[in-house]
Amino acid sequence: MNTLHTLFAISMAAWFISEFFYKNKLKSSKDDKKDKDKSTLNILWLAIPFSIGTAVVCSYETHFPIVEENWIMYLGELFIILGIVVRYIIIRSLGKFFTVDVTIKEDHTIKREGFYKYMRHPSYAFSLLTSLGLGLYLNNWWSLILAFLPPFLAFAYRIKVEEKAFVEQFGDEYLEYRKNTKKLIPFIY
Repeated sequence: MNTLHTLFAISMAAWFISEFFYKNKLKSSKDDKKDKDKSTLNILWLAIPFSIGTAVVCSYETHFPIVEENWIMYLGELFIILGIVVRYIIIRSLGKFFTVDVTIKEDHTIKREGFYKYMRHPSYAFSLLTSLGLGLYLNNWWSLILAFLPPFLAFAYRIKVEEKAFVEQFGDEYLEYRKNTKKLIPFIY
């Protein structure tokens, strides 16, 4: 179990460092249409640290286990690692079109391959998988709710803002793409 706790600490540090890197290095440039964000980046940077902090504190202060066995911690850690790694791969696949703020680049196009063939917001989906993993790792129903719900609501707001910007930019092309894909979970939602 001690190895799992060490892995958890390392993955949480990697999560924070990667998100901090994205926030500081992958911003829109002065030539981009960046008036669309509506504070979604700030909301995410409030919601996610809040959810992590309250979920961890709640796991120490309350006893409301999801299951009595330790396997759930391993599943949670797997989700954390998958979320971090796959989100990184998705961000890399978008290249210059990925920004942390809602932005339309001058030569922006709609990506339809890879994960984007099945869902419109895979980067957010895998960020939420990391949050879900945290809640499962903590093995506490309250922690699970606190780890997942605030980021989910923040991403839901961001998706609404982002999709409005895409419809304004791409019109029927984006509406057609939206009709043929799901937001966050392939074939479901």
